[in-house]
Amino acid sequence: MFSLSEVTSLNDVLPTYRILKPWWDVFMDYLGIVMLMLAIFAGTMQLTKDQVACLPIVEEKHEILRMSHCTIENLLETSTSSLGSAPSTPQDLPDNIVHDMHLTQHTPIRSRMVSSVPQPRGRPTNLDYQQYVFVNQMCYHKALPWYSKYFPYLVLIHTVLLMVSSNFWFKYPKTSSKIEHFVSILDRCFESPWTTKALSETACEDSEESKQRIIAGKMAPKQISTDSRDDSAGSSTPMLGSDEVRFSTEKFSALPEGPSMTILDKKDGEQAKALFEKVRTFRAHVEDSDFIYNLYVAQTIIKALKLILILSYTSTFAASINFCHYCEPKIEHLTGYDRFFCTHNMAFMLRKLLFTFMAIICLYGLVCLYALFWLFRRPLKEYSFEKVREESSFSDIPDVKNDFAFLLHMVDQYDQLHSKRFGVFLSEVSENKLREISLNHEWTFEKLRQHVSCNAQDKQELHLFMLSGLPNAVFDLTEIEVLKLELIPEVRISAKVSQMMNLKELHLYHCPAKVEQTAFTFFRDNLQCLHVKFTDVAEIPPWVYLLRNLKELHLVGNLSSEHNKMIGLESLKDLRHLKKLYIKSNLNKMPTNLTDLSPHLVKLVIHNDGTKLLVLNSLKKMTSLTELELHNCELGKIPHAIFSLINLQELDLKSNSICTTEEVISFQYLKRLTSLKLWHNKITAISPSVSYAKNLESLYLSYNKLDTICTAIFHLPKLRYLDLSHNFISLLPDEVGLLQNLQHFAISGNKLRSLPEQLFQCTKLKVLCVGDNGITALPDSVGQLTQLSQLELKGNCLDYLPSELGQCCHLKKTFFIVEDHLFDTLPLEVKEDIIRDIV
Repeated sequence: MFSLSEVTSLNDVLPTYRILKPWWDVFMDYLGIVMLMLAIFAGTMQLTKDQVACLPIVEEKHEILRMSHCTIENLLETSTSSLGSAPSTPQDLPDNIVHDMHLTQHTPIRSRMVSSVPQPRGRPTNLDYQQYVFVNQMCYHKALPWYSKYFPYLVLIHTVLLMVSSNFWFKYPKTSSKIEHFVSILDRCFESPWTTKALSETACEDSEESKQRIIAGKMAPKQISTDSRDDSAGSSTPMLGSDEVRFSTEKFSALPEGPSMTILDKKDGEQAKALFEKVRTFRAHVEDSDFIYNLYVAQTIIKALKLILILSYTSTFAASINFCHYCEPKIEHLTGYDRFFCTHNMAFMLRKLLFTFMAIICLYGLVCLYALFWLFRRPLKEYSFEKVREESSFSDIPDVKNDFAFLLHMVDQYDQLHSKRFGVFLSEVSENKLREISLNHEWTFEKLRQHVSCNAQDKQELHLFMLSGLPNAVFDLTEIEVLKLELIPEVRISAKVSQMMNLKELHLYHCPAKVEQTAFTFFRDNLQCLHVKFTDVAEIPPWVYLLRNLKELHLVGNLSSEHNKMIGLESLKDLRHLKKLYIKSNLNKMPTNLTDLSPHLVKLVIHNDGTKLLVLNSLKKMTSLTELELHNCELGKIPHAIFSLINLQELDLKSNSICTTEEVISFQYLKRLTSLKLWHNKITAISPSVSYAKNLESLYLSYNKLDTICTAIFHLPKLRYLDLSHNFISLLPDEVGLLQNLQHFAISGNKLRSLPEQLFQCTKLKVLCVGDNGITALPDSVGQLTQLSQLELKGNCLDYLPSELGQCCHLKKTFFIVEDHLFDTLPLEVKEDIIRDIV
């Protein structure tokens, strides 16, 4: 037989798995141990005491048979009652019985009857002790039913199978790895100092919020009317539904000040961060499958079916366990008898143990049925943290499903506190609080002060990149004018931002920011320029569309046709003071509701990243525009809608596919147009109609396919800036001298061989760029350009430089781009004048 310790090892489960064993599994395990002890006890008794005692049946004299039966039964009952079991050896019998058995070896049965019994008549037995032992062994195997002999072993096998079935999901490889991981994470979440800290701070926040609600309830009547009037316009827009933007009720993640705000130990903080990542990874790994649930249901059903099988056949064979049995061993040639009457001395004990086993099985079955009822009475593949959300400030704890949900349901049967503490690590609010504690400890006021710089516009700027959040110390930098936040996953702006009275410009690059009501009010009244860069439209903060005093808005991100319905550009109509709108995206058509901005929008910039912009009719209504940029929109010609913009002053059509400029004849309607930029296109020739743009001051035609220059360009009297660089021009017409107001002329990267003398009659030239051509000589008349401050000659075929360059008194070496060996050809005094004042 097995020892008790060896058998119980089959039910050995790691102690940490106890949290996944509900009360019915624990109860069934104890029932299994009882059945195991019953099997061991029955088996031990059977090995040591179990046997049968047989006497021959003399068929000639039924009276003698009856008397013999009675005598044997009396003797066996006497011995059983005195010893507790049938005697196996003569030494175990009382003296009177031993004496009778001793006489049996030499005296027929007839002479061994009790004196009160009449002397029987019949055939003598003449059996000795060894023959009786032999007969007993033969009849034990022949006459005794198999169930009486193997009952303990069956109980042991059934018990082992039930134990294996109960714990199979802990051992099966596909589930044991997930369960082990889950239990390990759950234990660490339960013991983590951050869990206790977060829950304690929740209690503090709840008490603070209740106080604030009481105070707000007394002060609210006067404020509600004004707030409702202010927000009436925003609430009517599709983008800003009543459920999306509620600043007054939004919970802010600023941590309460006080004793509970002691900074966590660095090691504990790092462990908590690792736990958040482990929980996120485990959820993604487990939540997609329901294998653990299905396996647990399957093993419970198998146990139920096994119990039904055990009860069915056990009740059938229970009647076979009897005290008396008849045996016909067919050994008449050895003993002289062919039929024996036998008694099974363990029958009484086995029957009691059998009924006990059946009672335990019935109880086991009832518990198993309850487990099945629990499994199917409600969906265990869904788990809601609603109660935890109500009891804490972590309202963002998500509901889980499939195996993750089932494991949490099992944990609840052990202790619901485990799930509550585990839910802390599913909350982004909790994770953000942890990050904020670490962040505020690392980014102090002094460290942030070192990152403040002066930008190109001479403004105090702070640029924070790839932080876990926004440090609280930022709000103490009151001198900041420009705040740039880039790749910060969780930006929460508290009411302390109202201290930054100089803040006028905010950049949010992939930073979905949330603000408090007070912070929003400050932005609405003070913020003038906002840059938002995003990947998905959902990253655009909804409060952006309520900044009524905003003057400049930059939107950079994906706004393709399928997102047009989501962007909510119609909400921009509430930006009553917006003057400049920049959109860098991939629009297929101009949003029709963009015209709502037409009364006050003066500058519109669209960079389309190579996506063809088809519909531009909505531009006609934007008559207040003074500047329009349509970059990379795959335009094949100048859109006719532009010619309705009577106030347009600057038009930039860079990086399109424009091949012709015939439409420029309509520029005569644009009386105020001063700047035309058609650079980076595919223009092969300039239409003479360009002369109708009489007020044109700047003309950009670089990076096209021009091989000749239309002389109509040189009849633009106000032209001050002309860029023809990077084309295929081989000849510069003499009419260039007509541009008496020309100050900047660039024709670099062409095929010029010479420069006409008339060019140097443009005495107002300050910048002359003729590099990367084939010019062989620079005329001496270059000395007439007395206001020249920048000259580019590098990349030509010049042999020397004229000394008349010395008359260009404003020309300095920094902006004199030429090869060194050519510069050395100048007279010494000219070189000294040019080199002088180099900083």
